[in-house]
Amino acid sequence: MKFSLSVSFLFIAGLTFSQTTDKPFIRLVQPFKESNTVTSSGNFIIGSTCKTCIVTVNENPVKVYSTGAFAIELNLKPGDSSFNILSSLSGKFVSKKITYIYTLPKPVEPVKILDIESIETYPEGNLIVIPGDKIKFKVKALTHCVVNAMVDTRLYEMPLSLTKGMPGIYQGEYIVKASDSFAVLKIPVTISDSLDIKVTKETKAIFSVLSPFASDVATTKGRLAHLEYGLGEDRLGGAKVGYIDSNIVLKIIGKTGTHYKIQLAKSRTAYIPEELVTLMAKGTFTPESLTAKWNVYGDDKYDYVKVGLFAKLPYQSFQLTDPSAIVVDIFGATNNTNWITQLETVTEIKKVDYEQVADDIFRVTISLKHAQHWGHLVYYNGNTLVIKIKHQPENLSIKNLTIAVDAGHGGTNNGAVGATGIYEKEITLALSLKLQKALEKEGAKVIMTRTKEQFFDNKERILFYRDSLPDLLLSVHLNSSEDPFRTSGTSTYYRYAGFRNLSLDIYKRMQELGLKEYGNTGSFNFMLNSPTEYPNALIETLFLSNLEEEEKILDENFQQQMINKIVMGVKDFLKGCKAQ
Repeated sequence: MKFSLSVSFLFIAGLTFSQTTDKPFIRLVQPFKESNTVTSSGNFIIGSTCKTCIVTVNENPVKVYSTGAFAIELNLKPGDSSFNILSSLSGKFVSKKITYIYTLPKPVEPVKILDIESIETYPEGNLIVIPGDKIKFKVKALTHCVVNAMVDTRLYEMPLSLTKGMPGIYQGEYIVKASDSFAVLKIPVTISDSLDIKVTKETKAIFSVLSPFASDVATTKGRLAHLEYGLGEDRLGGAKVGYIDSNIVLKIIGKTGTHYKIQLAKSRTAYIPEELVTLMAKGTFTPESLTAKWNVYGDDKYDYVKVGLFAKLPYQSFQLTDPSAIVVDIFGATNNTNWITQLETVTEIKKVDYEQVADDIFRVTISLKHAQHWGHLVYYNGNTLVIKIKHQPENLSIKNLTIAVDAGHGGTNNGAVGATGIYEKEITLALSLKLQKALEKEGAKVIMTRTKEQFFDNKERILFYRDSLPDLLLSVHLNSSEDPFRTSGTSTYYRYAGFRNLSLDIYKRMQELGLKEYGNTGSFNFMLNSPTEYPNALIETLFLSNLEEEEKILDENFQQQMINKIVMGVKDFLKGCKAQ
């Protein structure tokens, strides 16, 4: 079998855990198996050998770099392709055979007999619904037929321009009625032809109407309960509205899979994982309250805004810049406040305003004196909502700050892996220890997530820093991609607009090392970026998967250069705060 093979060469040096043996060996990090069935022509063989070994693939020489790393890019042809990797030194050799079975995907074909090939429903998964909810259907079946869901809900065949040329795609939606009483149901979908011959199949998902006797009120539990905007998913999870306190009352209006659908206000819904709530007895009052007494005051570290309520209502907070402000929306609250007592003990608060933006959404706007946000926390003390706002440090120098340094991954969480076989968790720890030393040399107090090889769940990290309350948090990571040659660069990440400058100033300094730009990314849904209590930045130093950048990051001198730039970025951030 013929195949096309292109080989890319990159230099790697400074491997900290380097292979010191002078005996030939082959250690692959990709692929993991000797026989591989794939559906794409583009693949890579990535691995390492001894530093002075000679490597060939199917008798074609492959350059081995000073770390022993090598990588080969493949362009497979359909069928079977075999690659014999040979590593030799001084008459000794080892070999490894890798086989790829590249199968072209079967072409998608229309349904050719009276039948239903597939039924998709949206939202996806099992649903508990209430009157007014929509269930959307997408069905693939024989073309030019009549298709119905729920007996009499007509689904319409879509034009070919909307189906990528595939006939027999039917769509439609069913609106749940007040008279619907199905308890647990797989919805039937029926297709019939011109002779009225019918075929019926059922949805995979199960549907039920929320029983009038079922609990429709829940309270949050745990220290990290959170609301999500919708049901979308990616590797970082669903997009979060934000974290909320425990024992907050929520109105349930449905369920999709493992998520309850919550009515925050007439015009706002959200979702919460079922494990984060406790269902209340039927008859429990739905969440609503008038606002009561307000207080605004400060102490030596924080300013406080306290809003009296008669129930623990859900809320959302967000940051504004230019000018800087904190906005908190309280869902289910109605204004009954005629004055706000504001004391001159406040340091960070310029003024506090409120607005009834909807019948059941009460908005608190806290204008800040400084342009830079230094963190805030929203929680309840009894039924009083407390917004706790951190003061800008009086002395804006590193030696006056407590800085948290988070070494990404650890323990069973290896993170990315380089061609040499080194794990991200090893390098993040080495970098973080260097960063700790550099910051302490500047006089800072440093709090470390970990100083050795051990596992910490991200939730544990958030709670640890919530309790220790640093001034800043820097989370150190390395990026990864399937492509070891073309995808590269340094990047930083933030979630909230008020914390952007910290990540941006570090990013600019990293560029001075001549690194490729991968961007300063905002609204990033990473857990360590989610706290509002302190400015934080995720630093994806380089791509460990990229052979050139693996070379750089394994060089201890380059590691120190990168650490120096991070420290300079923090100094730039503090200098910018002074100038504001």
